[in-house]
Amino acid sequence: MDFAFDARTEELRARLLAFMDEYVYPAEPVEQEQRAKLASPWDTPAIMDELKAEARRQGLWNLFLPDSEHGAGLTNLQYAPLAEITGRSPHLAPIALNCAAPDTGNMEVLAQFGTDEQKKQWLEPLLAADIRSAFAMTEPEVASSDATNIETRIERRGDEYVVNGRKWYISGAMNPDCRIFIVMGKTDPEGADIRRQQSMILVPRDTPGVEVRRAMRVYGFEDHSHGGHAEVVFDDVRVPVSNLVGEEGGGFAIAQARLGPGRIHHCMRLIGMAERAIELMCRRAVSRTAFGKAIAQQGVVQNWIADARVTVEQLRLLVLKTAWLMDTVGNRGAHTEIQAIKIATPRAVVDILDKAVQVHGAGGVSQDFPLAELWAAARTLKLADGPDEVHQRSLARRELKKYL
Repeated sequence: MDFAFDARTEELRARLLAFMDEYVYPAEPVEQEQRAKLASPWDTPAIMDELKAEARRQGLWNLFLPDSEHGAGLTNLQYAPLAEITGRSPHLAPIALNCAAPDTGNMEVLAQFGTDEQKKQWLEPLLAADIRSAFAMTEPEVASSDATNIETRIERRGDEYVVNGRKWYISGAMNPDCRIFIVMGKTDPEGADIRRQQSMILVPRDTPGVEVRRAMRVYGFEDHSHGGHAEVVFDDVRVPVSNLVGEEGGGFAIAQARLGPGRIHHCMRLIGMAERAIELMCRRAVSRTAFGKAIAQQGVVQNWIADARVTVEQLRLLVLKTAWLMDTVGNRGAHTEIQAIKIATPRAVVDILDKAVQVHGAGGVSQDFPLAELWAAARTLKLADGPDEVHQRSLARRELKKYL
């Protein structure tokens, strides 16, 4: 395996690093100041539109999408180090580059499974960042880590589908620019194959019966930059049959196709979060004195910094290996590695962020540093796209199968 980045990756890395230094990091306090003055906390601060315009001008746009017709045409291995860089400012940089979840996964679904009409109506404006979107899968009444538990019903009645169900933690749904939901529900709840009971359907936000009920907090934070995480109710929502994504019974397979790239994108950005935590931890450690010497001279802090560096280097190699396998043998062939990074990366990055908070003392839990918000985001990723325990169960079964 060649550990060097190719010429195109290096060129994009250099441009993106410069973009972060010149535009993104200076925009972080500006975004907070502007958001505090908005009529609604879910509105978009002007600085975000400025960042998007500059990123698009520089060609740093839709880098996540391997489809060269719609995206940058990068492989997973080429995109991995770029996603890591954006993870250093996860609430601004991915959105600025139009590389933020849940839009990324929704665009991938539409590009891969959407009809020409669906692509024109929804994919094109998403690619241009004219609208935002949401993916409605998780439900409060069932353990949604097992997608076969989903209770939302999608029933065909003539030329329409009728959707009934309650979802929550639907990312992006509070954003007023969110115009479309991809909803997962059951079209055949009694079907013999439990993985063919589900389907996905496009539901415009302004459809009668769609109620965005409330914003859900994450460890006390409301994620304004990503458009919140909402509770959404679908009450006799009627949409045309043509809004079905793919085929009836194909929802489970589409979800797996969507979540594979999403999991590696999250892990790439998590490594960027860890790198920023290490940087902040080191800067704090050399600038503060306790018990007569710099914090950086305290043995326990030195151990934290050393362990963090070792961990990040290990994680990066595993993520890059996973990206390479996805490119060479496909997502299915990289299933073990995708699960491995999804288990290992959030767990390790939460620990690194926790140590960085500790080094900062009271400042670590304050709004003056990004660490508390980064910790909440990283800890949430131990649940998002499948909790650790689900991936551990599946991975263990695959290992044990060799010996049975």
